[in-house]
Amino acid sequence: MESAINYGIWSLVPLIFAIVAAFLTRSAIFSLFSGCLIGVIMMDFDPSAALMGIDPAAGFVRLIADSLDGEFIRICVIIMFIGILFELFKRAGVLVAFANKVSGKGTSPKHVKFTTWLLGFFIVDDYFSPLMTGPVMRPLTDAAKVSREKLAYILDSTTASVCVLVPFMSWGAYLGGLIAAEGGPVANSDEAIALFASSIPYNIYPMLLIFFTLLICLEIMPDFGFMKKAETRARVEGKVLRDGAIPMVSEDDDDDIFAQKQDNPSLLFDFTVPIIIVFGTVIVSYFVFGSLKISEAFITAVIYLGASLYFKGYVKDLSDLTEIGVKGAKSVMSAIIITALAYCINTVTKGLGAAEFIMAASQGFMTPTLLVASTFFITATISFSTGTSWGAFALMIPFVLPIAYGFSGGVAHDPIVYKALAAVVGGGIFGDHSSPVSDTSVLSSIGAGSDHMDHVITQLPYALLIGFSTIAIYLVI
Repeated sequence: MESAINYGIWSLVPLIFAIVAAFLTRSAIFSLFSGCLIGVIMMDFDPSAALMGIDPAAGFVRLIADSLDGEFIRICVIIMFIGILFELFKRAGVLVAFANKVSGKGTSPKHVKFTTWLLGFFIVDDYFSPLMTGPVMRPLTDAAKVSREKLAYILDSTTASVCVLVPFMSWGAYLGGLIAAEGGPVANSDEAIALFASSIPYNIYPMLLIFFTLLICLEIMPDFGFMKKAETRARVEGKVLRDGAIPMVSEDDDDDIFAQKQDNPSLLFDFTVPIIIVFGTVIVSYFVFGSLKISEAFITAVIYLGASLYFKGYVKDLSDLTEIGVKGAKSVMSAIIITALAYCINTVTKGLGAAEFIMAASQGFMTPTLLVASTFFITATISFSTGTSWGAFALMIPFVLPIAYGFSGGVAHDPIVYKALAAVVGGGIFGDHSSPVSDTSVLSSIGAGSDHMDHVITQLPYALLIGFSTIAIYLVI
């Protein structure tokens, strides 16, 4: 859905409107829809069309067709089967049993927050990590009176930020491909991945973010801003969600997992085995097929657990089992809608040329002194604006690497190249971590069962603090 018109600074209008509206209304669906509508009107203005030269209905049809591709469907399948698996866990009564078992080892807010943080290092995938860790830890954080906003923040801070510190996963392969495509002193993808791995010690933002989050979890660093208000509400009033919040997972009357118990829940067969199936499928598929089969992992776990509950008599009949599946899918419907709108507004910003405008406007900052800091800032701005770090990488690596090679005298393994590459990667992670239209942020809200805009608003001051600290460090190293 590209446009031949050069919109300049006006290319940022739909996204800016969506972000401002989101902060004012705290309604992600309304804000994203409004931003998409403005973008459709800008790109599809036709004097011969209806409605005073505007045909938004036809424009939205084209926008949806261009945006909701196979990747979107894959994410929807993952989200839907996460909802179904969680519903089956509730029927099996294993979440209650798991919470009770862990509570014997300590369920203080500090303990459950640290456990959640630690799990991010065992599940190294930006989609899989929040969707798996969140539902498992949510009962414990709720019982410990930890706000859903805090849980979403911990999940979001240990997803993509961990992925970029592990060079042999999918992120490393993707970045290696982009680096190799630039040629120059890098001859092949193996050398490119080695160059990316060498830049990791200079990747300040994700390392600072992970360490800062640890301090927050251990309560060494006190909360501040909107997060402090959320945590005070949870601790004092016992409200893990604010009044009027719209959680990304249904919170209907009888959905309280502690109200659904079985006489003899099996943590081994109805909790541990499904999790092993999920992890095992993902790990084996990576080494066998070279890709993470996340949707297949959750589908397999759902089939196993559904059959287990049926033969144990925990469900009445196949109609009851089907109802559980429908209920689980319905519980994540708002998440699917927000994900769809996030994809659509990303298409709008791309069609209007927002990223290209930001790059063109910032070319004058690319001086030897400010190269690294300005690279981080520009990439962060693009990533925040578009909601995709991978898109920001694809735009900025071809722009920054030739400049860095020029400063290094054509040598790949040079500190200036390491720093410039790390600044691109870290800037992309900033947007992934903080943008309201980032799929990683949306999935963290889903995993935590939090209101999406509450998650974005509470974590943004923390992200900005780490972001500006990163810029300051890059200016002096």
